[in-house]
Amino acid sequence: MSSPPIRIAIVTLGVEDLARAAAFYEAMGLKRSRASQETIHFYDMDGVVLALFPNDMLAEDAGVPGEGNGFRRQTLAWNVADPATVDTAFARVLAAGGSSLKAPHKTSWGGYVGHFADPEGHLWEVAHNPFFPLHASGAVSIPPPRQGGQQ
Repeated sequence: MSSPPIRIAIVTLGVEDLARAAAFYEAMGLKRSRASQETIHFYDMDGVVLALFPNDMLAEDAGVPGEGNGFRRQTLAWNVADPATVDTAFARVLAAGGSSLKAPHKTSWGGYVGHFADPEGHLWEVAHNPFFPLHASGAVSIPPPRQGGQQ
């Protein structure tokens, strides 16, 4: 029996204040799904679902301690078509209540990115990567593996 393909289907963010987190993402333009419940909110992000769930309940669900702050060893990336859209998106994030961590800037590798945190401290990057073009749907297209699977 072959294994199913590995796909990220849902990204769940543990939050301390569900109402505040929901207000932020909805101010950015996401629409809450009717599948949402009192303690978990779902947002369709065109093929991937963003979920907001109380941090203590998420930790309990996973069987791990719920305390801890600071760098969480990940960022979420929102790729857009061009540098001007990065600037527009970044302004929208700040207007919705996000915090600027690093203003949009040109990178050494040829991209254009800005970093922000949502009101709960989750780290995001809004980026234009000229080497990862976007499909018509807005999904990122990365180059296929090299022959033989080598990097």
